[in-house]
Amino acid sequence: MLYQEFLNHIYKKYSGNVKFELTRMQNLIEAMGNPQNSLRGVHIAGTNGKGSVCATLEALALAHNLKTGLNTSPHLINYTERFRINGKELPFETILNIYLHYEDLFEKYEASFFEITTAIAFQAFKEENLHTSIIEVGLGGRLDATNLFTPDIAAITTIGLDHIKTLGGTLEQIAREKAGIIKENVPLVLGDISERPLNIILEKAKQFNAPVYLPQKDYFYKLNNIDLNGIHFNYSFGPYTFQNLNSNLIGEHQATNVAQALTAFILYSEIRGFPLSPTKIHSALQNIHWQGRMQVLDTSPIIITDGAHNVQGVQALLNSLHKLFPNHRFRFLVSILADKNYKEMLAMICANAEKVYITQNESERAASIEMQSAEVSKYNIPFETAKTVQEAFLKAYTELDNKDILICCGSLYTAGEILAYYYDKNNLQRKAG
Repeated sequence: MLYQEFLNHIYKKYSGNVKFELTRMQNLIEAMGNPQNSLRGVHIAGTNGKGSVCATLEALALAHNLKTGLNTSPHLINYTERFRINGKELPFETILNIYLHYEDLFEKYEASFFEITTAIAFQAFKEENLHTSIIEVGLGGRLDATNLFTPDIAAITTIGLDHIKTLGGTLEQIAREKAGIIKENVPLVLGDISERPLNIILEKAKQFNAPVYLPQKDYFYKLNNIDLNGIHFNYSFGPYTFQNLNSNLIGEHQATNVAQALTAFILYSEIRGFPLSPTKIHSALQNIHWQGRMQVLDTSPIIITDGAHNVQGVQALLNSLHKLFPNHRFRFLVSILADKNYKEMLAMICANAEKVYITQNESERAASIEMQSAEVSKYNIPFETAKTVQEAFLKAYTELDNKDILICCGSLYTAGEILAYYYDKNNLQRKAG
């Protein structure tokens, strides 16, 4: 079975099997021998930022010579991105072999696409005999397929209104779902979370005797500067103090993410009993491999792609753009999913736009060009439309001069299509974002 044949098969056969419950996944992985029970590491949930925290943890672990697996979602270009071992994507042949070995069980338990993907990750990581597994929650937490993994450390990044049809329409409801990853006596490191959802998470942690570590209360960070090379900040936690840390992740919100990851890693080192190296920490934070998040594709003119896919993500993107380019207006290429709050996202974008290029990405959930155009037309902003992300990019690219700044955003699907086109167009090898 070839790569595209495999991907088409599992998308078409299993993507309609989504059920928001854990019994099916429990039965499946029990029949597989519970591979997740052999894993140690960190479990990360949150509305935004969890991927960046995962990638930072991976960089820190690899710098300390720990055999490390990373399981994230969704992928931007290739399905294999969801599985990394020692910083490299798992070969497709390995993924396919695991799938074929357990295909009868996937059929028997009517597993969903995400359940199959998670089961493959658990099994692959078990077979690799890893020291550290870094597992990103797919959706919510409480009933997410990844929640059958019991970590050494848990983390929740942010709580925002996203996936409201599944998780609930209030921050409190969403917090309850994210807090579902909290487990008995497992330390919990939190990101920047507002008071109402935070109180719900803290209450759940208290019920499970889970120690909690809060930003600017238990661990501290101060952003000194951001530029197109990344962020520059100071950090302290207990006896650990690091001045002038640099990370290649761009955006002021990344200071929170990197500090949260560093805190989780310090706690993890204490639990697992391996020594920390300040030199390796400094080096790791400058070599985080995470594409499609404030990723600079070109500097003359400046082209940035970002997976901002909800209101909170767009606000973080805009905050960072204003820090990087004060008093500047931007050209935006946008394609947003219809089940997101695209009206508010477009209003925020238009308030900062010189021109907008509207398109529709390849996701079945994508908002139509007409839906998005109807919103943008409410604002006195020039805009054009294009049938595909690639066409929109080419149109925007040909109109740029050196003073222009193009931001491609609205969805991780959009970022992925931009990257696929850009790498192919320039015959570039994929590299860290």
